[in-house]
Amino acid sequence: MGKEKIILGIDPGTTIMGFGLIKIVGKSMEFMQLNELHLKKYEDHYLKLKLIFERTVELIDTYLPDEIAIEAPFYGKNVQSMLKLGRAQGVAMAAGLSREVPITEYSPKKIKMAITGNGNASKEQVAKMLQSLLQLKSLPKNLDSTDGLAAAVCHFYNQGRVDVGKSYSGWSAFVKQNGDRLKK
Repeated sequence: MGKEKIILGIDPGTTIMGFGLIKIVGKSMEFMQLNELHLKKYEDHYLKLKLIFERTVELIDTYLPDEIAIEAPFYGKNVQSMLKLGRAQGVAMAAGLSREVPITEYSPKKIKMAITGNGNASKEQVAKMLQSLLQLKSLPKNLDSTDGLAAAVCHFYNQGRVDVGKSYSGWSAFVKQNGDRLKK
């Protein structure tokens, strides 16, 4: 199994979208990049969504990932925050689907469990474990990018497992799996 594969991990957000890329060679992973898209300075929510879409498409066109792993929104008490986060995730997913890149969603707990062995680990614990696993020299100030990287690493660790999360290989697969949710 010497084929190379690139996985793009995304932590969607309307203030900061974190992302990370890893390359899989055989059964080992190599760090490629992690970064953030800062959106706080923009007032218009729709402009933020447009920028998330454009940056995701740019990442896909630049790095040509074979798969995308995305953190699913967690359930919170603030409905407006959940709605905004869901839209950010949906826009990032739409960008991947527009380029026909398969997407898998992972819950924050599942990502933390895959990286640290503890589904309740802190962002700092996840970042430190990634630093060790991928020999990162330093960690970013904000940990949204390490959350995106964690989604990619989680996806690598879950390859070949039956119950990995929701996967979509294109628009038709998305509609087929979510048809009941798309009806009135």
